[in-house]
Amino acid sequence: MSLLVVGLSHRSAPVSVLERAALNEDARAKLVQDTVAAEPATEAGVLATCNRIELYADVDKFHAGVAELSTLLAQHSGVGLDELTPHLYVHYEDRAVHHLFSVACGLDSMVVGEGQILGQIKDSLARAQELHTAGRLLNDLFQQALRVGKRAHSETGIDRAGQSLVTFGLEQLAAGRAVEAWAKGRRALVIGAGSMSSLAAATLARAGVEEIVVANRTLDRAERLARILTEGDDTGVRARAVPMADVAVELTRADVAVSCTGATGLVLTAEAVANAVEQRTGRPVAESAEPAVEPSGTLPPTGAGAEDGCPLDLSAVPAQSGFSVAGEAAVAGMDAATLEQHAAWVDNGVPGRREPARRAGDSDAELITALAATAATAGRVREHRRPEPVAEVPRPAPVLCLLDLAMPRDVDAAVHRLTGVRLVDIESLAEASADAPMAADVDQVRRIVSDEVAAFGAAQRAAHITPTVVALRTMAADVVAGEIARLEGRLPGLDERQRGEITQTVRRVVDKLLHAPTVRVKQLAAEPGGAGYADALRTLFDLDQETVAAVSRAGGGTDKNGKNRGPA
Repeated sequence: MSLLVVGLSHRSAPVSVLERAALNEDARAKLVQDTVAAEPATEAGVLATCNRIELYADVDKFHAGVAELSTLLAQHSGVGLDELTPHLYVHYEDRAVHHLFSVACGLDSMVVGEGQILGQIKDSLARAQELHTAGRLLNDLFQQALRVGKRAHSETGIDRAGQSLVTFGLEQLAAGRAVEAWAKGRRALVIGAGSMSSLAAATLARAGVEEIVVANRTLDRAERLARILTEGDDTGVRARAVPMADVAVELTRADVAVSCTGATGLVLTAEAVANAVEQRTGRPVAESAEPAVEPSGTLPPTGAGAEDGCPLDLSAVPAQSGFSVAGEAAVAGMDAATLEQHAAWVDNGVPGRREPARRAGDSDAELITALAATAATAGRVREHRRPEPVAEVPRPAPVLCLLDLAMPRDVDAAVHRLTGVRLVDIESLAEASADAPMAADVDQVRRIVSDEVAAFGAAQRAAHITPTVVALRTMAADVVAGEIARLEGRLPGLDERQRGEITQTVRRVVDKLLHAPTVRVKQLAAEPGGAGYADALRTLFDLDQETVAAVSRAGGGTDKNGKNRGPA
């Protein structure tokens, strides 16, 4: 097994990079096809969600595989390789299996424990199967990941560790209130009719919204989702479908809007949102005022004069009680050369220097010397003074709440600055979830993942030697058949019963001789580091490599249900 995964996620890259690297459906298909066409890879699959892009492949060379997969990700995402590389992570063989199983259990999600990732893994496998880029390894891997994820959710309380991204986003919009109390009686607009939008609509319906309007580029899909919501027995929500052209009008009537589409551009601009709020309230929407903050390292000018021989320009330093020209505040913002001159001046103790209000001892000189060394490496030293606290300007209660779950974003980030609007997007969700509590069940899920990784590795290693064992037994059967034919030529008088007895006896002898070594070699091959036993078996019995490969290919075309799994 040579499984390799190269990817980036909310844990390794800022949202701005993830947003630019997002792949649409066509780009994902082209990426896996180009990966399989590349020399190091024989299988490929892409797992792309709103907060991760991962390329899985079965490769024959690690370093060449990493280079090729990284290059392909950069080419198809449109983000330069130099910019993308610092945010990429690489997992190989057992670590790659561990990573996917952790992802399937929700341990690597933005909201720990969310189960939506299972559907996305299932979709990724289905796409790879349709494109015939998933062979034995990726089929086994992704199907086992789905089973591990389901086991984690059924055997533990991982669901309590976090909610779906939709629920978590609605909690952020509710700003401390219970989602049910906040949502009750509101009108909701859901933009998009895919899996995430459908989940959002169902969550809003269960939360108690009064009406849901579904907008989608394909009206049939919007109508189907609206019909499902209306026919649900447990909510009683009113639902209707509208074309995307009606979004601007529906936005003026909505209290909350959730958007998750596959659009490459903005679905809701700041201007469109502002217009919707203005039409609803009858008042113009302004941007929230940001408090003015002085640049770090800048001090207000004063009338203080220069001290004898001091290279420090005191005209840029406040003449306040307790200020020391040898202290830290004095050197804030200096470049390295000036700092070195100032340190030498302090060390030499130039005669005539007036004593500052706060005595500058030897520790000041040491501090400035250290700061000079830091400045030589880092450039300029920033001021370490704590800024004066600025009173926050209260914002009015929002009349429109927006939840943007798309990657790249559907809603203009400038909407954050509009008064009367609250926007929660992937970036703000990432910040909010960073300090989310972890449930005790997470440790149990981690143990499940570790056990499943070990079992998967053992199964794959055992499967790796199976073609060699089959080839050995085939060779033995051919030897038996040849010797029986030779015996018939030498003893033509044997009747059918005698010939059958001799044939059966020879076969039993061969089977008994091969049974113990083939069973044992499978056991040894399943253990870590057991990959070499297949090579040893081929060498000892002089098995033809092409024969073994042919057996492997013949066994990799169908799964246990007889369905086509793509080329092995």
